[in-house]
Amino acid sequence: MKQQFARQFKILLPALIIVFIAALPMKAASSQLLLATTTSTDNTGLLDYLAPMFTKSTGIELKWVATGTGKALKLGENCDCDVLMVHAPPAEKKYVEAGFGVNRRQIMFNDFVIIGPDSDPAGIKKQEICSALQNISEKKEPFVSRGDNSGTNKKEMFLWKQCSGQLPEKQEWYLQTGQGMLATINVAAERNGYTMTDRGTYIKFEANSKGNPPLRIVVEGDESLLNQYSVIEVNPAHCSKVQNELARQFGDWLVSKEGQEAINQFRLLDKQLFTANASQ
Repeated sequence: MKQQFARQFKILLPALIIVFIAALPMKAASSQLLLATTTSTDNTGLLDYLAPMFTKSTGIELKWVATGTGKALKLGENCDCDVLMVHAPPAEKKYVEAGFGVNRRQIMFNDFVIIGPDSDPAGIKKQEICSALQNISEKKEPFVSRGDNSGTNKKEMFLWKQCSGQLPEKQEWYLQTGQGMLATINVAAERNGYTMTDRGTYIKFEANSKGNPPLRIVVEGDESLLNQYSVIEVNPAHCSKVQNELARQFGDWLVSKEGQEAINQFRLLDKQLFTANASQ
């Protein structure tokens, strides 16, 4: 009798274990949100800084892919992400108007700057932006462009067209990397040339160089160099499987008092990289 009971218990044991495990309280799996964003929010470390705060506040785990704004917008158009954090307002507005995005909200800004060798061979230090670009062109000093349809590249191309009527794409002194901002800055440093970058990424480059970078800011402060960042939800009417509720929570957190204060408190070398402006 005992042997028969033992055999039956042995047969039933796996099923009992399954029932027991199923009866245990299960910890809810954290929700995941996929963000497509520009390289500056990643390279600077801003997202590494913000993501844990966002998760603590909402329980949502943030994952992201960093690329140029043009490619990030394309990821949203192709339904390959849930939300965008980008910095090319004209392209963003067209994206929303085309029905690919909803609820575009501004969250922060910094500015674009022209950086170059401390010797400043083009003689552009403290000039306004159009004079600076024209001098670089006339003196044929190396200028390194991202050439990747990013937000920074879009702004740079706009400025060349505005200041000189055309892009210097076929000029030997004009180089296009097709890479991100930090990589492009490094190429400019190797060529002893100039480039345009957002201030946040330049401060990161400065920190990487232990406060003594080979390239310095030579042109800054022009009103046309404002660099506005926005958050955009991928349109659920266009992408049926998009996690719009989570995307909305991310945007809500970024524009909240907590999110805005966190953005303002992010610093490298005791310098503020971004200024929150959701309320403006």
